[in-house]
Amino acid sequence: MSTATAAAPTRTGTVLADLLPASRVRDAALVAGGAVLTGLAAQLAVPVPGSPVPVTGQTFAALLVGTALGARRGLLSLALYALAGLAGVPWFASGTSGLSVSFGYVLGMMLASAAVGALARRGADRGMLRMAGTMLLGEALIYAVGVPYLAYAAGMSASAAIAAGLTPFLIGDAVKAALAMGAVPAAWKLVDKR
Repeated sequence: MSTATAAAPTRTGTVLADLLPASRVRDAALVAGGAVLTGLAAQLAVPVPGSPVPVTGQTFAALLVGTALGARRGLLSLALYALAGLAGVPWFASGTSGLSVSFGYVLGMMLASAAVGALARRGADRGMLRMAGTMLLGEALIYAVGVPYLAYAAGMSASAAIAAGLTPFLIGDAVKAALAMGAVPAAWKLVDKR
């Protein structure tokens, strides 16, 4: 393996999924796999007292999907996840489907997946601090869509929606960001050692 070939995977413009041989089949499988991973992670749900929104692994999966697949495939994965859930696949939080007061978070995950994927393609997934910033931006985008949607769909005031749909989740999101800060840069380090 030449030096140029060994250095190629870590150059800016590459996400982890780009390390697999390119094909339309690969892209379709990655998009479907990202949707399934998000659906499975949504089943890890813990109810939050006083909130119609549970703590789930779904946001973590959505952000990892975007980071690993890049903006386009990440967005397509989350769009597939959303459309299948709306069509009746019971893979939203706690095995639900269709529209609910928490559907805004799913819409926010689509936006966040695209944003973190675009940042990953610019190298934001290569170091712990850059990854932390990327994950925090992704989480902020999810809440920027999810909380107002919750307020509207549940007929809550803005302060009630923040109290029920944002505040209880901040510690868990910090833990998710910390996990991502370690996982994705570590994956790149493994690739670099090959």
